[in-house]
Amino acid sequence: MKMNHLNLAVTNVPAAAQFLETYFGLRKQGGNQGLTVLFDDDNLVLALMKASQVSYPSTFHIGFAQESAECVNEIYQRLKNDGFEVKPPQRRHAWTFYVQAPGGFTVEVASR
Repeated sequence: MKMNHLNLAVTNVPAAAQFLETYFGLRKQGGNQGLTVLFDDDNLVLALMKASQVSYPSTFHIGFAQESAECVNEIYQRLKNDGFEVKPPQRRHAWTFYVQAPGGFTVEVASR
């Protein structure tokens, strides 16, 4: 069995979609201020749905696995250069860092 759909409630659909397209290569298929659907390379459907506020648990996040530590470092540097507040990657369960995405959710970027 394969998971193929995830819906995230976000406070700013266009900003969240642009973030995921820019830094993680997701592709948008239609959308508006209230709902946008994105796809990854394996055709996972990620729906972003407008909410007036979001309150995810502190441990909740979505993750993007990278092929190498160098890829993790490159994404970190791009985010930092673009003004995101992000702590440098470090070795935990993987070479990883977390970033707050526009719209109110957390993203983990990691490589084993």
